[in-house]
Amino acid sequence: MVKVVTWNVNSINSRLDRVKAFLDRESPDFLCLQELKCADEKYPHEAISELGYHSAIFGQKAYNGVAIISKKPVETLFRNFDPKDEASRMIAVRTAYGFDLINAYVPNGQSVGSEKYAYKMAWLKQAKQFIQSHWKTSDKLVFVGDFNIAPDDRDVYDPVAWKEHIHCSAGERAALTDLLSVGLIDTHRMHDQSTGVFSWWDYRELSFARNKGLRIDLIYATPPAASLCRSVKVDRDERRGEKPSDHAPVIATFDF
Repeated sequence: MVKVVTWNVNSINSRLDRVKAFLDRESPDFLCLQELKCADEKYPHEAISELGYHSAIFGQKAYNGVAIISKKPVETLFRNFDPKDEASRMIAVRTAYGFDLINAYVPNGQSVGSEKYAYKMAWLKQAKQFIQSHWKTSDKLVFVGDFNIAPDDRDVYDPVAWKEHIHCSAGERAALTDLLSVGLIDTHRMHDQSTGVFSWWDYRELSFARNKGLRIDLIYATPPAASLCRSVKVDRDERRGEKPSDHAPVIATFDF
């Protein structure tokens, strides 16, 4: 079994001890991190390699940044869907298990109708075009990350309060649906159709304790890869403790 994890760690150097403990405890084959918040040269290469892991990184000083930490070396295929984009938001690799892996940090969007919202919509459109250009539906592709979109109302603790707010607007959901039309399947929904399963909780208002969250950290796969997905779970325990990220890791196991 191959274990693939996505986790917005919200600063790897601030939470390095937690990342190391997670690697030791869960022993994932792939740990895909978002929001590294460090340039490549500030990434903790030595600390990760001492645990027997390799790192493919695309860092950025203070903001953004993505990494794929893996037990076996990977071949980096692409960085960003748009080469003119100055934000480090996507890295794609070829794995030793016969599938390709994309790790992405989708723009937040700030607020509906803002310039950052328009950037988010354009980014999602570019993602679709890029994937169509480089992969077929028959290829084994896994696409993970912090998507900053709750796919439907089951993924929101209060759909009425969040209606047409950022992460839950009709425009974002339509753009995500359009992206998925390239042949991507939500692996979580293959196994669980229930409401109340979230991966992000605001730091304020006791949101985690009250389970006032959103499911925005997602693991998608093309049909040949999705057919091999055996389970998906959110590691809620990682959201507890001292100074956690506001996101919890999402763990999928595949029979590659």
